[in-house]
Amino acid sequence: MDRRELADFLRSRRERITPADVGLPAGQRRRTPGLRREEVARLAYISPEYYSRLEQARGPRPSREVLAGLARALRLSDAERAHLHHLAGAPAAAPPGPLREVRQSILDLIERLPLSAAFVTAADYEVLAWNDLAAALMTDFSALPRRDRNLLRRAFLGGLFGVSDRAEFERSSTRQLRAVVARYPDDPGLQELVDELHAGSERFRTLWASHDVDSGPTLSKTFQHPVVGPVTVNCDALDVADRDQRVVIYTAIPGSASEEALRLLSVIGTQRMGDIHV
Repeated sequence: MDRRELADFLRSRRERITPADVGLPAGQRRRTPGLRREEVARLAYISPEYYSRLEQARGPRPSREVLAGLARALRLSDAERAHLHHLAGAPAAAPPGPLREVRQSILDLIERLPLSAAFVTAADYEVLAWNDLAAALMTDFSALPRRDRNLLRRAFLGGLFGVSDRAEFERSSTRQLRAVVARYPDDPGLQELVDELHAGSERFRTLWASHDVDSGPTLSKTFQHPVVGPVTVNCDALDVADRDQRVVIYTAIPGSASEEALRLLSVIGTQRMGDIHV
């Protein structure tokens, strides 16, 4: 534990936050910028005396619960939260399961991609976010319960949007799922997913029994769309490494019939389709 660096870091983070940032009245007679020590302590659910000792480099090693409260109160970024844990001599534990929250910059990115169907998946293939063209090409994810947004469930237990490479997707996603389960061995949701797929799909049982974990990229695929017909797209996947998520982007060759189909879908949207992609 580096008490002096921890004290300086806490003070610097406290001084950059205004009362308005955390919904507190500004009041009067504030001699220093930012929040008061007692305000941080109240937001972090610890005693003012304890927090003061931390800023004075006299405090004991904070528990993970205290560090979590401080990170929340001081509105720390992911990098700052990790730094706080290192200064306290308690490196942040790995998340127990795949992260579900998508960073705002990623949401902005997929909305700004022209003529591209883009969506974000968690490590376990749950679709977390999507743009309008992805909904028009694949399905209106907003109309589905969360469990039905999982692409593995759709591939092995339901319909996968009429894609041309379903067998290859089943193979590659099973290999990646095995690696994900190894990364998050204590996540009950992952084990439930594996058990459900194992019970409901002979194809999954066969692939799972191979114990393969390596898979290559998918370069292109064709969607058999019920309104605009076949749409062939190039497939690119961008890893969001700090969240173990993936941004999947589908684009068509410029000037192709598939590009015109995507252009039409961007106008039609989901208004004429309902939930017809099976």
